[in-house]
Amino acid sequence: MDASHSDVLILGGGVVGLSCALYALQHGAHVRVLEQGTPGCGSSHGNCGTITPSHAAPLAMPGTLAIALRSVFRADAPLYLNPRLDGARLRWLLGFARHCNWQDFERAAQARAAILLRSRQLIGEWIGREKLDCEFVESGVMYVYRQPGPMVADEHHHTTLLERLGIPVQRLRGDEVEAMEPALKPGVKGGLLHPGDARLRPDRYVAELARLVRERGGVIETGARIERFDTEGRRIVRVGTNRGDFAGDRVLLALGAWSPLLGSKLGLRLPMQPGKGYSLTYTRPSLAPRNALVLRDVSVCVTTWDSGFRLGSTMEFSGYAEGLNRTRIDALRRGAAEGLREPEGPRLQEEWWGWRPMSVDEVPIIGPSTRWSNLHLATAHGMLGVSMSAATGELVAAQLSGTTPAFDPAPYAPARFGL
Repeated sequence: MDASHSDVLILGGGVVGLSCALYALQHGAHVRVLEQGTPGCGSSHGNCGTITPSHAAPLAMPGTLAIALRSVFRADAPLYLNPRLDGARLRWLLGFARHCNWQDFERAAQARAAILLRSRQLIGEWIGREKLDCEFVESGVMYVYRQPGPMVADEHHHTTLLERLGIPVQRLRGDEVEAMEPALKPGVKGGLLHPGDARLRPDRYVAELARLVRERGGVIETGARIERFDTEGRRIVRVGTNRGDFAGDRVLLALGAWSPLLGSKLGLRLPMQPGKGYSLTYTRPSLAPRNALVLRDVSVCVTTWDSGFRLGSTMEFSGYAEGLNRTRIDALRRGAAEGLREPEGPRLQEEWWGWRPMSVDEVPIIGPSTRWSNLHLATAHGMLGVSMSAATGELVAAQLSGTTPAFDPAPYAPARFGL
């Protein structure tokens, strides 16, 4: 075999691409990963590291678009829509608006729950079996409320939905939450504990996945920026990069938020937009939360590890605009200060931004392309790339090897978008 040829050529070395690589290696494939930077340098690096079946509910529901449109005038809103004109983003928003109904909400929630629950199981087994060094803790994620409005809304939609999907939720009084979490300021009205959730340090987790890929015979080409695709008929025969040409019997597009940009070179119009997120990473404060928290009134996620402390979340739709938005970083700080006794650690280690790959229906795009005979897709995981990664890898490997998937692949198929 040519040294540049692989059974499976994976485009993208984030948590999804590496998970797919590991499962393909388990099926005996020769695997090569092309990564434009270093493994996990995108959204896999700076997210909050929570593994969350509790996030089965999509953003798209009646009323969400009105909230987004009002945010045009509030650059620090948790969900922010930048007002600048952008044709691709406008088309995405119109498509997103069509999915803001209860029927599509229910359909997306069921699809998301299936892959989230399977992935949660696999990640726990994987970390335990391989003894991955990533600060994995299975203590759940707690939603914290200081205002009755968000608490009532979540009780009506969020809790009811999760219970219907078989995802456990524990309702807590304000005094119970404060007793469990001394790091919180007084005045908590109530909380929801999701005991099936977990947390890990995502950069360390991805580093461990990359180590396993290499140890098991996979090749990771770093600094390999994809420049072109050579095709014959309905087949991709070569992928050209700044580091040379590579080929694969099967090509897997797992490029996260970059998928639409590279997909367009293959004539694919992926219905995705980058949803920009931010995080702040500190050394650990002396009074750190015991659980991963979501401060629901201000939409701030708080994750504590032995090695540090991270504030994150927010969703900004500004297209492919790069760089930190100081207004949104400051909003994270203010939100944390409203709820935590020690909202920042002794030393700021990193201010981070990254693009989340948001599909128009908030269901990931996983499966064979209908246009290219040897192309597979594994993208559009939104804010849940880490949470969905293991089950995505398992599903892709099953499809490539012709074995029976562990769960129904139909809801995620690229064919629903003519891809």
